Amino acid sequence: MSKRNSQAAKTAARERLRVEREREAKRAKARRQIIVACSVVGVLAAAGGIGYAVVQNNQPSKWEAAADAKVVAPANTSGKDGTTVLVGDSTSDNVIHLYEDPRCPACASFEQTVGETVNKGMEDGTYKLSLTLGTFLDGNLGGEGSKNALSALGAALNVGPEAFLDYKAALYSSEYHPEESSDEFADDSYLIKVADTVDALKNNKKFQDAVEKGTYDAWAMRMSDSFDNTKDVKSTPTIKINDKVIENPSSVAEWEKALKDAGVTK
Repeated sequence: MSKRNSQAAKTAARERLRVEREREAKRAKARRQIIVACSVVGVLAAAGGIGYAVVQNNQPSKWEAAADAKVVAPANTSGKDGTTVLVGDSTSDNVIHLYEDPRCPACASFEQTVGETVNKGMEDGTYKLSLTLGTFLDGNLGGEGSKNALSALGAALNVGPEAFLDYKAALYSSEYHPEESSDEFADDSYLIKVADTVDALKNNKKFQDAVEKGTYDAWAMRMSDSFDNTKDVKSTPTIKINDKVIENPSSVAEWEKALKDAGVTK
């Protein structure tokens, strides 16, 4: 091979090497750009995830939102936000006022023992029956069963006072009232199951929709506030005869004596 040809071959080899190096440099740069881009996407995704979590954590709960929502008051109520529930057509001025919490075991015991007799006195016209329901046990025990049951009771009250009282009795019954620590009332399907034992509510789609959609959630929160703001109610059940708190009766005989002592007769 001539010296000239050898020099040309070396020059060609150097050029090929230069071109290859440039290509490799471009490929390396492209890889770096992809890595940087992926890293940026990852950081943004992580930041977005954190941001989403922060936003979600700052969102009010269902019941916090209900506390600030516009109230849809059930039929058969009166007063501010429909928190006055007065049942009965008595022409007398006598009023029996019950303060209860849906999860309260003592309320269940009272209702199972004396509830039917209390309701009968209202039906006979001896007195009107006023009811204020609270949800403090949700705070004490955790959960939302009292609030959810109270909202469902609002849906029953919208159907009618009789449906409301019958549903309340069913919720407090020995068959369906859960242990205090259990939160079964938080389950809409359980509330509807209990409602199906009440003639006026059985397969009642309007009632069921109101329970599942939380139509009366805001009303339940206002009712609960009314309960909390009653200063002389320290426990449940609290029973008043004409605004005077009485000792809770543990039998029908004790209830009838309390009425007699208070001068409440038909």
